[in-house]
This record gives sequence, C-alpha cells and structure tokens, in this order.
Amino acid sequence: MTQVHQPLNDFIEYPQTEMLERADANYKQVLRRHSIRKFSDRAVPKAIIEKCILAAGTAPNGANHQPWHFVAINSPEIKAQIRHEAEALERAFYAGRAGEEWLDALKPLGTNADKPYLEHAPWLIAIFSQKRSEEEGEQKANYYVHESVGIATGFLIQALHHAGLGTLTHTPKPMSFLSKVCGRDNSNERPYMLIIAGYPSDDATVPEHALQKKSLEEICTFL
Repeated sequence: MTQVHQPLNDFIEYPQTEMLERADANYKQVLRRHSIRKFSDRAVPKAIIEKCILAAGTAPNGANHQPWHFVAINSPEIKAQIRHEAEALERAFYAGRAGEEWLDALKPLGTNADKPYLEHAPWLIAIFSQKRSEEEGEQKANYYVHESVGIATGFLIQALHHAGLGTLTHTPKPMSFLSKVCGRDNSNERPYMLIIAGYPSDDATVPEHALQKKSLEEICTFL
C-alpha cells in the first residue's frame, strides 16, 4: 500500500497557562463521572449516542484496523432479553462462582444479582472486539485488539459523560449470549463490554468506596 501523508493542520497549541487551566478543567469534569446503578427511563436522542460512538471510533488502535463494533440497543424487548440472560449469570456469580475474595471486594459497592437498569436505562451499548477485518474483500489480521478496544471503550465512556449522561460498565461472565442477542454470532467477534447509558434516576447514589481514588504519588512515578 502506498504511503500517503497529510500535513497536521488541526493541532491547536495553547499558551502553557491555558494548557494547565484546560487540564484542570478536564480533571474536575472527570471527577464528576461516576458509575451509577439507578437510571431514569427518560429518552435520550439517538443522535447523541451516534456522536459518542463516532468519538469512540477515533481512538488510537493497532494499524488503524479499528477492530471494534458497537451495537446500540434501545429496543425494550432486546433490553429485557439481555437483562434475563445477564441476571441468570449473575445469580450463579453471587451464589459462589465468583469466589469469596471477589465477592468480598464487591461488598463495599453493594452490588447484587439484580440488574434492573438493563431495562430502565434508555440505551445499552454492546461493544465487540474483532480478530480480523475486511478490506477490499480480503480478510486481514487485527493487532493489539484488546488494547485498542479498551481505549475505544474509554473514549466512549468519556464522550457519554461529556455529553451529560450517566454510565455503567457491565461485564457478565460469560458474555457469549450478547453475540446471539445482538446478531453478532460469528467466530470473528467476541463481546468485550456492555455500557449502560442514560440519565441518573432521582434516587441515584454513589458508594463512598467508589469515591476513594489513589493519590498521584500512588499511581505515578516521574523519572
């Protein structure tokens, strides 16, 4: 493939004082991002979800193969089906399949096998990773798939928060039922994560444990 490059003409350089202000403003904004488990059923326009998914699609990824697919679910019937399948797995999880250590770690968050938000929230976004991509009718291997899809998922969560929505990550194990429910039942794809998105309900809460973030000294080393 011939290499074609274009000038970087959309980079904006800010004065360093403004850079720090922007970095601080972003930090303060992401501090308000919380995983919530009580959602309103208020409608969220499809156009907002579309823009957030487009933002996720700009994430850096291996060889620019963009090894992901997003399924945005608004259908009450499909959401009910997902809840039914997910809660069946969660009941086994909380009944002991997770192991005592994992269940002890979850206790401060107050989670359990009941997942009503899978129906109440207006949108569920199922994210799939792809082992291979197709270009001009030819199959080609994807690279750094897990890392690439993880970054795109982070972009999506940030975009949804920036737009003014609450979110929750959900990873039932195993997630294979999502492939069938979403019509993505093929050997090339596997479910990566389920994102719940919508407005918080009036009685939404945040566990105090979830507000305890590590200090800069604990998460970073400068050399």
